[in-house]
Amino acid sequence: MLKEFSNDYIGMDSSIKETRFPDMKLVQTTDCFYPLIEDPYLMGKITCANVLSDLYAMGVASCDNMLMILGISEKLEENIKDTVTKLIITGFHDAAADAGTIVTGGQTIRNPWFLLGGVASTVVREIEIIRPVNAVAGDVLVLTKPLGTRPAVNAHVALYDEQKRNKLMQTLTEQEVIDCYNQAVSSMIRLNKIGAELMHKYDAHASTDVTGFGILGHANQLAKNTKEKVKFNIHLLPVFKHSLTIDNIFDYGLTSGRSAETSGGLLICMSAKNANMFIDEISELENHKAFVVGNVVKCTNDEDRCAEMAQSLKIIEI
Repeated sequence: MLKEFSNDYIGMDSSIKETRFPDMKLVQTTDCFYPLIEDPYLMGKITCANVLSDLYAMGVASCDNMLMILGISEKLEENIKDTVTKLIITGFHDAAADAGTIVTGGQTIRNPWFLLGGVASTVVREIEIIRPVNAVAGDVLVLTKPLGTRPAVNAHVALYDEQKRNKLMQTLTEQEVIDCYNQAVSSMIRLNKIGAELMHKYDAHASTDVTGFGILGHANQLAKNTKEKVKFNIHLLPVFKHSLTIDNIFDYGLTSGRSAETSGGLLICMSAKNANMFIDEISELENHKAFVVGNVVKCTNDEDRCAEMAQSLKIIEI
C-alpha cells in the first residue's frame, strides 16, 4: 500500500530529510536525461554538473557522495561502445573531483538509447541549507549563467540535417553556430558550486536552478513556494551570442523564457545591495558574469503568485 507523504517544496530541487542525528539533514537529489552533444567526455562532465546543481540550488556547496546512472545504447556500434562509455564515465568522475566529491557506485544497464544521470547526497546542518521559501518583496533576481543551451546544441545538430542547415545558413555562418555551441558547452560543464558558496556570504533568501522548465518555469515554481505573497518580474534575458538568431529561426521558446536549459545557472533572490557585491565577486572568482534579471514584488493573493516576463523585456547577447 502506498503511504501518503508531504513535501513542503513541491517541484523544487532537492529532498531534505531528517536524520537520526540532531540538526543533521540528508540532502539528496537525482536526475537523468539523454546525450546533448557528440563529445562523450564533455557529456559526462555536463551530466555530473547538472546533477550537482540541484544541491547548489539549495545553498548546499558540499557533496559527500555521488552515484552514476548509465544506460548504454544497444544500438551503439560495438567497435566504439567501450570507448564512448569509458569517456562518459571519466568525464563524470572528473567533474565530481572538481566539485570535491567522489563517485562510489551507481547502476549500468543496457537500454534502447543512451541514458545519463546520477544521484548526489550529502549530510549537512540546517544552517548550510537555503530553503526555497524566503524571498521577500524588494529582492532582485540574480542569474549566474546566460541562457540558450537548447538553441545552441540543437543548431549544432542541425548542421548535419540538410534542410535545417540551409535555414541556418541563410542568417548565420557555420562558424557562428559552432561558436554558440562551444559557449554553451563551456557553460554547461561549469559547476554552480561557487555561486552556492556566495549565496551564504551575501545572505540569499531563496534560489533554484534553471533547467528543463526554462527560466520562467523555474521562477514560477520559486514564487509559488515562497512564504510571502510575491510575484517575480523578469525584465532581462542574457543569452549566448547567436542563440537569439537561432531561436528566431526554430522557436525553442527562448524569448518567452520557456526554452529548456541543461546545467543552467542559479536563479537567486537577494537584496539589491548584496546582489551587486555577489556579481562582482563571482566575476572575480570565475571570470564569468552574473546578471540581475528581475525583481520580487508583493501580490495580494495566492492566485497571483507567479513569474511574468516584463513587457519591456530586454535581451542581451553575451
